[in-house]
Amino acid sequence: MKKVLFVCIHNSARSQMAEELLRKHAGDKFIAESAGLEPGTLNPIVVKLLKEDEGIDISFKETKSAFDLFKEGKTYNYVVTVCDEEASERCPMFPGVNNKINWSFTDPSSFTGSEEEKLKQTRAVKQTIESHILEFIKNNTN
Repeated sequence: MKKVLFVCIHNSARSQMAEELLRKHAGDKFIAESAGLEPGTLNPIVVKLLKEDEGIDISFKETKSAFDLFKEGKTYNYVVTVCDEEASERCPMFPGVNNKINWSFTDPSSFTGSEEEKLKQTRAVKQTIESHILEFIKNNTN
């Protein structure tokens, strides 16, 4: 199985959604992990959204450091950054990775408004991530 690492700034929202959506749609073909450049805490809106929309509970998960995974010598077939371009440039180079992919998504932690407004905006990001995931699966499975 091919190993995929999704990286964003805090590993609190976008990378967590990408990891879980790849696992949901192609967990039999890919091993998915996620990490952050500066690990933070899980975004409660993302936790709620994944549970409500996908039936996926990530409330028990802890955020991970991309640099710790690098230092552990972990290897991946693909490293996918899901943050803005500037942040993706700060990602460590993993040994043996031939495929570094940059997907730019709005950070749900930047959303303002009521919880319902934040849920709506985060749901739009999740749907965009999911469409990228489905295209990735289509293009990277034999």
